[in-house]
Order: sequence, then C-alpha cells, then structure tokens
Amino acid sequence: MNGPVAAGMWGLVGGSALLLGAAIAYVVALPQRVIAAVMAIGSGVLISAVAFDLMDEAYARGGFDSTAAGFLGGALAYTVANVIVSRRGARHRKRSGSDPTARQPSADSGSGLAIAIGALLDGIPESVVIGVSLLQGSGVSLVTVAAVFLSNIPEGLSSAAGMKKAGHGPGYVFGVWGGIALLSGAAALIGNVALAGASADLIAGTTAVAAGAILAMLVDTMIPEATQETHEYSGLITVGGFLLAFMLSKLGG
Repeated sequence: MNGPVAAGMWGLVGGSALLLGAAIAYVVALPQRVIAAVMAIGSGVLISAVAFDLMDEAYARGGFDSTAAGFLGGALAYTVANVIVSRRGARHRKRSGSDPTARQPSADSGSGLAIAIGALLDGIPESVVIGVSLLQGSGVSLVTVAAVFLSNIPEGLSSAAGMKKAGHGPGYVFGVWGGIALLSGAAALIGNVALAGASADLIAGTTAVAAGAILAMLVDTMIPEATQETHEYSGLITVGGFLLAFMLSKLGG
C-alpha cells in the first residue's frame, strides 16, 4: 500500500472513532458524569500527544523558530475559524446537553451545517498529522493514530448525545459523523501528498500548526464539557488519560 493510500486509511481509522462514540451515545443513555469523564480522558490523551509527540517531532525537524511560529499560528487560525462557526450555531457542538445554558441548537434551528463544519475544524489538524507521520519513511505513528482514536470516541459520544437531546434523528447524527470520518481520511491523504518532499522546516511548521490548533480546541471545547459534571475529579481523570497516552508514546518509541 503506497503512502497516500495508507495515510487515507489511517486517517479514516482515527475518524471512525467518531462513529463509534456516536453509536454508543445514540443507543445507550449514558449518565452525564460518564460522558464528562470520557471527555476528560480524551482531553488528557490529546494534551499528552501534543506535548510528547507533535511538539517534540516538530522541534526535532525544524527547531524552535518553525515550531513556535506554527504552534501560535495553528492556535490563532483555529480560534478565528471557531469564532466564525460558533456564531453560526456550532458553539456547543461537543456538549452532551448536561448544561441547559450550553445545549446544542434544536433540530429546526438550521445550524446543522455549522455543527458539521465545526466538527471538521476540530478533526482536520489531527488527520493531517497522521498523513505527515508517514513521510518519515518508518510507517505511520501508531501513537498518533491511537491518540486521535482515543480522543475521537468521547468527542463523538458527547456530540451525538447532545444532538439526540436536541431532537436530531439517527440519519442526521450518523450522517454528520460518517461524513467527518471520511473527510478525516481525505485530510490525511491530502496532507501526505501535499507535503511529500517538503522541507524539514515546512513539515515541522505544519506539525506545530496542528498541535496549536488541537490545544486551542481542547481548552475551548472538550475541557469545559469534561469539567461540567466531573467537577473536582476532572483533573485526576484527565491525568489518567495523559498517562495512558504518555505510556503509548514511550512504548511506541
């Protein structure tokens, strides 16, 4: 299997966790605290991936200048795009409905496109990193794929629970997440093709852009949902997710 095809397949694997989480939430009425705890675990997993996989890799490839510029640029780009889609109805796209003031819009509010775009905005950086990891010539970074997969489960779970409470049917819920999963595979493939033969600085900058966007997304969307119900336990649960991903990074290295 050549690089671009493999990148697309691994991106699809990471994105398929969104469907898995959505299926769990749609079939089983999980307690709000369970959903929040899973979100906290996913937050810890991604924080660890950003710190020990993405930023380390970017720094090793391109040094501090490319890494810092990409990291700040990714956070800025995500923030601007997130403000735009949030004002069009996707502010609470990851919320499970536990907070009456932070629920997703109702099924007839016309915000479905904004929610889908917001979900894609959250997933693109992770998918691109999967595609870029194959450019090293040593195969895909299983740590990165595992981190994306583990973090996507709670994202799909929380969002699908909120969509269901907002009155969206299964066609809408699984249509959104199935489409995002496919686009995640496409983003990984495009990232692999577009950056093949690119300079070390460019690859480092791209990896750092993804890291900055992921960290900004965590603080803006996943962590607030995680702390909504778990309260004083959210830090401990997040540390557990962080440790899990840290162990994966060391075992994979």
